[in-house]
Amino acid sequence: MLQNNLELKNKIDQLWNKFWSGGISNPLTAIEQITYLLFMKRLDDLDLQRQADAERMGNAYKSKFEGVWIPPEYRGNKAEEKKYAIKKHALRWNVFRDLQADDMLLHVQNKVFPFLKDLNGGESKFTHHMRNAVFIIPKASLLGDAVRIIDDIFVIMEKDSQEKGQAFQDIQGDVYEMLLSEIASAGKNGQFRTPRHIIKLMADLVQPQLGHFIVDPACGSGGFLLGAYQYIVTELAKKSGTKDLQLDEDGFIRTSVSAALTENARNILQNTLHGYDIDSTMVRLGLMNLMMHGIDEPNIDYQDTLSKSYNEEGKYNIVMANPPFTGSIDKGDINENLTLSTTKTELLFVENIVRILKVGGTGCVIVPQGVLFSSGNAFKNIRKILVDYCELKAVITMPSGVFKPYAGVSTAILLFTKRYNIVDKVMQPATKHVWFYDMKDDGYSLDDKRNKNPDSYGDLQDIVTKYHSRSSEGDSDRTRQSFTVLREEIANEENNYDLSFSKYQEDVFEEGKYDTPREILSRLIKAEVGEAKTQDLVKVQSGIIRELLELQGMIG
Repeated sequence: MLQNNLELKNKIDQLWNKFWSGGISNPLTAIEQITYLLFMKRLDDLDLQRQADAERMGNAYKSKFEGVWIPPEYRGNKAEEKKYAIKKHALRWNVFRDLQADDMLLHVQNKVFPFLKDLNGGESKFTHHMRNAVFIIPKASLLGDAVRIIDDIFVIMEKDSQEKGQAFQDIQGDVYEMLLSEIASAGKNGQFRTPRHIIKLMADLVQPQLGHFIVDPACGSGGFLLGAYQYIVTELAKKSGTKDLQLDEDGFIRTSVSAALTENARNILQNTLHGYDIDSTMVRLGLMNLMMHGIDEPNIDYQDTLSKSYNEEGKYNIVMANPPFTGSIDKGDINENLTLSTTKTELLFVENIVRILKVGGTGCVIVPQGVLFSSGNAFKNIRKILVDYCELKAVITMPSGVFKPYAGVSTAILLFTKRYNIVDKVMQPATKHVWFYDMKDDGYSLDDKRNKNPDSYGDLQDIVTKYHSRSSEGDSDRTRQSFTVLREEIANEENNYDLSFSKYQEDVFEEGKYDTPREILSRLIKAEVGEAKTQDLVKVQSGIIRELLELQGMIG
């Protein structure tokens, strides 16, 4: 990850400081402006890469920078269209970066950025959500410095990709995610950036396939959608016979977009990946994030998926999410199809994920550990839904440091498959057994620095291996890091649907060897005798010695 490449991290820090000193001190505003520049650079590189791939394969390819672009306000008038038409080639990063700083600023403000806002046409989600976006870099010197640093960043990433065998898109994503991690308000309303290695873990557990309809109902920057996308692309590469795929630093295999993604596969992915968020800025960032990774028309939209206005139900094969923790929603705006009597978003999101899944669809969601054991009615009811209406497959508890530096909250991954609609009458509960795993190490330090352990993947690969080979019966050995518990034990009167790992874990007691009381007293007497000989406390010490000798005589 980025923290292991000091040169790259220093460049990102340098870029961040340039914006700060250049007058853009609001963190989210700075992130958004930096992201626009990254998007410009990545769009040009991706277009050139696709053009080269098409030429190599003998396929036709129409560049996004081919022909002319007419600003929307001049369209429909032939004379003005001819007057204000702009050659798209001049809008490439690799062209305008060579302009003088003052000319570059005017060119980007008046031509490049308006072109990006209109990139996918007036009817696209991207253009719709970019409508109110503004380019507010105020100084030519700041833009010139930023363009130069971003060029340096991409050179370092390419070098890192070649030397370490990392997929270029993964490293690009790390840069993007580090920028997001700089947001000072991160953690507000319980929203935390999900670490990339945890996303990869969840993708390997769920194993999404091409053609699956996949959604994140609180998608933020689109990390889970990108995680599913890269898993699918990697599996396609394996099936196509791609050789020499290497493990990344977390022990996962991930490869780049160009390795195996055909036009047909790209179109399928484009139509099956969906995301929603209630923050319009994050919607824009999510759209650009997926577009920077090769998805031309991402399906990310502004939507409160807990509200009455969101009506999707039984649509998705897979939901991967890390919904907001500790937040609340106005009771009057909660979707009437949700049955839990609560305003706690961590509970409502889980029920909503069950609702939007198809029967047979799989959910993989991060929740605060309190969801596993809290005694309130709403907490117990959501656990009953997961155990009775769904096949709850796994509960993976994670250490509290996973979300540092944002927060030290303890979390867990819930993995389940929907078997009944919540309104159905359940004759036979869906869950037969639940696999529990207590993650102790995710391969990174659990302090605010979150440094990678270069010699270990932590528990990540052990989790994947043991989950896919887990037992279908209750394990007798509950002293291990993972075990299976039958539903009957979870749902009985004593446990009452408690899903905490510690509820079913058995402590390991090791028999210790201790000295006898007589041996302990003998050592004490010798110590006191030595003390009496070296200090002027003979009378006091001799009294203590006498009492110790008497005690020794009493015990034989």
